[in-house]
Amino acid sequence: MTAWTADRIPDQTGRTAVVTGANSGLGLVTATELARRGARVVLAVRNTAAGEEAARRIGGDVEVRELDLASLASVRAFAAALTADHPAIDLLVNNAGVVLLGPRRTSADGFELQFGTNVLGHFALTGLVLDALTAAGRARVVTLSSITHKRAHLDFDDLMSERGYGASAAYGRSKLANTVLGLELDRRLRAAGSEVVSTLAHPGVTRTNLTPRAWEHLGARGKVLARVGLLMAQPLEQGALPQLRAATDPHVRGGQFFGPAGLGETRGRVTEARLSREAADPEVGRRLWDAAQRLTGVSYL
Repeated sequence: MTAWTADRIPDQTGRTAVVTGANSGLGLVTATELARRGARVVLAVRNTAAGEEAARRIGGDVEVRELDLASLASVRAFAAALTADHPAIDLLVNNAGVVLLGPRRTSADGFELQFGTNVLGHFALTGLVLDALTAAGRARVVTLSSITHKRAHLDFDDLMSERGYGASAAYGRSKLANTVLGLELDRRLRAAGSEVVSTLAHPGVTRTNLTPRAWEHLGARGKVLARVGLLMAQPLEQGALPQLRAATDPHVRGGQFFGPAGLGETRGRVTEARLSREAADPEVGRRLWDAAQRLTGVSYL
């Protein structure tokens, strides 16, 4: 089978794409490739100065908008302004994420910072722009997962990791929650008869500023694994291919999950990735969806 590469991205002219965390790393590569194919790309970033520098590097039809996913007020303001200017949105790539080291920190709304940013900020954003996605016709939402989701477990009595906190373990739980919600979004869109498609992707082990932190919860062994992981890590351009395929491949179906094919899904050509049993459980999806609606105050589907 021919490997899927960025050269296979179809023409994106006339399409509007929103990429969170687009000023660096995987988000920057994703935004660059979409703009290169003719898309109008909105860089949704917390640091607008960094966003403007990224926009200059990307070129094309690119605009920068401020979005702090750790603040629901910021998410609401961003979504309102975005949909006023872009009533039809063809693609939303929920790419941004934070990885913490050290003690537990909280978001502006009092959530554990990784769960609040990676999960609840994106959940609220998706719901608030869903009408614009629907207006575009067969739009897509891409949710970024991680191979760390397979080692994680959700405790519905402690979603904010207030008991026995470990930063890396909490990151894994946030990526499991992202995966659960991306799949539940697909189920609900299909049940509603919507043309919007929800897909998922993970980058394997890729050379980003987040890569070493994925192993911190394993202590000294984790530090060794992180060094080995960086040596084995694939470049950003390769790591972004799963999310670019999820975003643009015309043959993609709702609920498909893409990642690297080789070495425990850490690197290599893009293929369909494996889900943990918990991630794929519809009952877990229902429970987490209900919890996310309650925590964010954003209800949809």
